[in-house]
Amino acid sequence: MIAIIDYDAGNIKSVEKALQYLGQETVLTRDPEVILSAERAVLPGVGAFGDAMEKLRGYGLEPVIRDFVATGKPFLGICLGLQLLFSESEESPGVKGLGLLPGRIRRIPEGEGRKVPQIGWNDISIRPDSRLFAGVRDHSYVYFVHSYYLEAERPEDVAATTEYGALIHAAVESGNVFACQFHPEKSSDVGLKILKNFISL
Repeated sequence: MIAIIDYDAGNIKSVEKALQYLGQETVLTRDPEVILSAERAVLPGVGAFGDAMEKLRGYGLEPVIRDFVATGKPFLGICLGLQLLFSESEESPGVKGLGLLPGRIRRIPEGEGRKVPQIGWNDISIRPDSRLFAGVRDHSYVYFVHSYYLEAERPEDVAATTEYGALIHAAVESGNVFACQFHPEKSSDVGLKILKNFISL
């Protein structure tokens, strides 16, 4: 069973539907016992960094996420769920993130012909030994919706990158923690393959 962590963020239902399409039993929950008993957990979401951290803390989910990650079971952050894994974001100065991985979230720089937020398909450069991207062709296209991007501190955590006014760390994996800035649930067959890889971890 896969626990999808419910903290009133946007876009959670599309992740649930994609996992169910792949034959997975899912539960949308903020119950600590249910989350900790799940085989895998997903932290999806669209929204603002500060608001999201306030909700996670308000629902008492911060320690639950830490405890789940400590079990060694696979954990996946998607979009805002990736950003929340890090310590800070330029979107919400002074708000501390989960800090599970070292790095910071920066705003995509404005530029001629470049729209912020980035909305649409972009190709990714994939680290060859990535478990999350096993069997996914390098420079595959995935779907992004974001105004902020990850600058990871440790190069070894970066599983995929893309270019959009800056070198964007588009996915990370470290131990049992995986995350994508893009939306695998909206990235057609490539995205479904990534989710299948997560399911098989």
